[in-house]
Amino acid sequence: MDALSAHYNLVRGLHILSVIAFMAGMLYLPRLFVYHTKATAGSEMDETFKVMERRLLRGIINPASIATALFGVLLIAIDSQGPGVVAFLTQPWMATKLVALFGLYGWHGFLSASRKKFERGENVRSEKFWRITNEIPFVLAIIIVLSVTTKFMLG
Repeated sequence: MDALSAHYNLVRGLHILSVIAFMAGMLYLPRLFVYHTKATAGSEMDETFKVMERRLLRGIINPASIATALFGVLLIAIDSQGPGVVAFLTQPWMATKLVALFGLYGWHGFLSASRKKFERGENVRSEKFWRITNEIPFVLAIIIVLSVTTKFMLG
């Protein structure tokens, strides 16, 4: 673990870069869905959106989400050396971050399933739904970032 600790700043930097790419995609995909709802099924625009959504998810969001998780686990391994993993993960700020992360990865899964529905022409969600829910990743990011940067303590 000492070798890993020596590269803490590199791991943290790669984690931040992965998060940026992940969040960019998570904020953009629902926006594509907003416009996709307006496209006529089978039209050139419909097919263009299908390609854009698939490439965004497979080429950016999925790889960035994996890298984010990988570098996050490495950061936990480094940061938990003193207190131990359980004590570290159950700190209020970290527990809050983890709950928000589960929400973010759950939303990622929902967006992935929704993309497949658009691909099959089975979208049942409205433009309004996608406009409103477009903010979910950012709200979760606020919770995650403030949890980490303030490391608040309850009580």
